[in-house]
Amino acid sequence: MRDILLIGAGKIGETIAELLCGSGDYQVTVADRSDLALQKLPRRPHMKTLALDVADETALAAALKGRFAVLSAAPYAVTGKIATAARAAGVHYLDLTEDVANTRLVKSLADGAGSAFIPQCGLAPGFIAIVAHDLARRFDRLDSVRLRVGALPLYPSNALGYNLTWSTDGVINEYDEPCEAIVDGTLREVSPLEELEEFSLDGVRYEAFNTSGGLGTLCETLSGKVRQLNYKTVRYPGHRDIMKALIQDLRLGERRDILKDILERALPATRQDVVLIFVTVSGYRDGQYLQETYTNKIYGREVRGTAHSAIQITTAAGICTMLDLLATGVLPQKGFVRQEEVSLATFLSNRFGAAYGGKGPKPASRAA
Repeated sequence: MRDILLIGAGKIGETIAELLCGSGDYQVTVADRSDLALQKLPRRPHMKTLALDVADETALAAALKGRFAVLSAAPYAVTGKIATAARAAGVHYLDLTEDVANTRLVKSLADGAGSAFIPQCGLAPGFIAIVAHDLARRFDRLDSVRLRVGALPLYPSNALGYNLTWSTDGVINEYDEPCEAIVDGTLREVSPLEELEEFSLDGVRYEAFNTSGGLGTLCETLSGKVRQLNYKTVRYPGHRDIMKALIQDLRLGERRDILKDILERALPATRQDVVLIFVTVSGYRDGQYLQETYTNKIYGREVRGTAHSAIQITTAAGICTMLDLLATGVLPQKGFVRQEEVSLATFLSNRFGAAYGGKGPKPASRAA
C-alpha cells in the first residue's frame, strides 16, 4: 500500500481522499492547517489527518518523510513551498495548479531530481491537454488547436450565471493573470477576459473568453508545430462582462481578498453542475484539410454513496489517475512529467480516469 501525503482538506481534497482510500491501494494522510476542515472530513479506512502549516518547513519535511508521493490540493500560492520540500525529501510530487509561475518553479525543481514532478493534474490544465494532444497527433500537419472548458451550474439563478464549485482563489487567478497562446505560429501572452466568443452546444448558448493556465505545457510541446493554439473558459452569456467590470474597471483584481469575500458571500456553492469539454483541432492529413472535435459533458453524481459536484469528480479523477499511472510504472519515475505524455486511451482505461467516461445517471439538460 502506497503512503500518500495529501495537502488540502477542501472540496477537491476530500474527493481525492475518498477515491484513493476507496481503492484499497493507498494509505492517505490528509493535511491542512485548519483543524475545522480536517474535522469535517468523513472518516474512512486507510485515512489519517494531520494539522500542518506548510509555511513551517521543519514540520513539512517531517510530514514528507518516508512517503511515496505528496499531492497538493492546496491554494496555488503555497504549491511552490510544497514542491520545494518534495524535492528535498526525494518524494514524488503532483499538484492541481493552474498558476503559470508555480509550474515554471516545479519544472526547475524537477531538473536532475530523483523523483517525479507532475504539475497541473486536474481538468484544465490536466485532462484537457491529454485530449488536445491525442487529437493533434492524428494529423500530418497542424493548423489550429482550440480548447474550451467550463464548470457550470445546471440551474443558474443569478446575473453571473455561476455558482462556486471550485476554489475562489483559483477562479480569480485565472481571470486576472496573463494567458499563453500561440498566434500565427508565435508564442505570445494574451490578456485574460478578452477575445470573447459565443457558441451553442446541445441547444444551449455559451460564451468563452481567455483565462490563464488552462493550456498547461501544450504551448511548449506544440511550439513550431501549430499556427493557432488557445484556451478559453466557458460560461453562460453575460458572465464575462460582469467579471471584467469587477476585476478591471473597479480594479478589484488588485484587491483580491475583497473580491473573494464578495463572491463567497454572494454566490452559493452547488453540487448540481456540469463540466463541459470542447476541443477542436484542424490540420492536414494525407493532403486534405480536416477537423476533429472532442466533446464531453460530465455531471455531478454520487461516488461511493456521497454526492460530489462534476468539478470535484473530474479534478480529483485527474490527479488520482496520474498518481496511479506513476505508482504502476506507466509514467517516468523521475524528472518533469507533462500531462500530454499520457495517451487518452491510457488515461480513460485507468480506474480513476474512467470517471471521464460519463458513467452514472445524467440529469436533464438546462433549457436554452
